[in-house]
Amino acid sequence: QVHLVESGGGLVQAGGSLQLSCAAAGLTFSINSIGWYRQPPGKQRELVAALITGGDTKYADSVKGRFTISRDIAKNLLYLQMNNLKPEDTAVYYCNVQVWRGGGLEDYWGQGTQVTVAS
Repeated sequence: QVHLVESGGGLVQAGGSLQLSCAAAGLTFSINSIGWYRQPPGKQRELVAALITGGDTKYADSVKGRFTISRDIAKNLLYLQMNNLKPEDTAVYYCNVQVWRGGGLEDYWGQGTQVTVAS
């Protein structure tokens, strides 16, 4: 069973930086993608950044140039470095892994970590 645990969220002033981490366990299936999503207050969950198997990297337009996704495969860790944070980045951030299982894709989620950016 895939298990994801996020850490690193908190309160930061606008213009500041945070690094989120996601510890992954049970990654025995073929991975299609691994990444970060967020859910702002009162809004739907949205993609922030993802690493796609095969080498592609996706970023939401709103975070391009400010956020960087990276992965330490040996340690089963996923990171999201967030710089020049803005109040609109306030959200619960979720780690996501999408794997191939049983002929289809399955999504696994962490419990989320709160990021609050004060103006």
